[in-house]
Amino acid sequence: MTHTQHGRTTGARHILRREIAGTIGLLADEQDFTEMRRYRSFVFDDHKAYLRQVEALLKSLAEAGGHTAVALFDPEEYAEFCAETGLEPDTPTSRTRFTAELASTGPSIPYEGQPLADLVPDLVEEAVRQATWEYASSVLSRLGPCALCGQDIGRTAFTRASYLVARVIDTIGEGIHHWVCSVPTAQQTLLAVLHIDATTSGTVRLEETPAMELTTVLALAIATRGPCALVVRTTADESDRVYGWRLRDESLQQLTAAQVFDAYCTDAASGDLTAPEPGVDYCTAPEVEDSAPEGRHHH
Repeated sequence: MTHTQHGRTTGARHILRREIAGTIGLLADEQDFTEMRRYRSFVFDDHKAYLRQVEALLKSLAEAGGHTAVALFDPEEYAEFCAETGLEPDTPTSRTRFTAELASTGPSIPYEGQPLADLVPDLVEEAVRQATWEYASSVLSRLGPCALCGQDIGRTAFTRASYLVARVIDTIGEGIHHWVCSVPTAQQTLLAVLHIDATTSGTVRLEETPAMELTTVLALAIATRGPCALVVRTTADESDRVYGWRLRDESLQQLTAAQVFDAYCTDAASGDLTAPEPGVDYCTAPEVEDSAPEGRHHH
């Protein structure tokens, strides 16, 4: 090969690298990092140094014009993947195969030059969000038919939850609304978050996926007759109002201003009261009209 040909080949390789969209599997948690150190082919021995190396790699890929996503690398899932596919886990090639799998199935976040310290919490939140939706969906799908009427319990609960979400949107009016739906389970509290922009009269803008997730979590509570709270923070005219409802008998029952205040101004870990936020009104929720209880079903 002549020098000119070699130069062309190297140049083409660099151009091709820019065309490739890749995914990096990140060991964000020190415990996960320590678990990976049992593999001799995993050469890193210091988590902070590893994170600095990853950040430097992301920056170099971005500067070269590449598009890179970051996914959470879970050592337990990796071991299961290797066992199922018959791969030897103690090789870089197997880790690459697993990361490629993450790219198509797991939660990931595009790297856009943000510091890793900012990217990691967003990535963890995305992973929790996807796990919540998958868990709620799987429980709903496994409930099966009602013993009394034969209707699918999960599907009926989702229909009912969709109806209630639509009624709440009708009820809360104009403003920017931040919703949190929480459902305590035996293992943990499931949370779903939804932002709604209704600042323009007669127009409601929301993202379909978070709306579906919140509806699914609410449906889970309806189907299992579990406790559930739906709290909304509305920003309009430069002031914030916080109010909410709890699920009771497949309907949304208003929380009083005192109940909302207690929920917002109590430290979850210690149970101690915390100072209320300035400029926030803790209100009794408006009543949600429920004149046509679509999908309602007592199983």
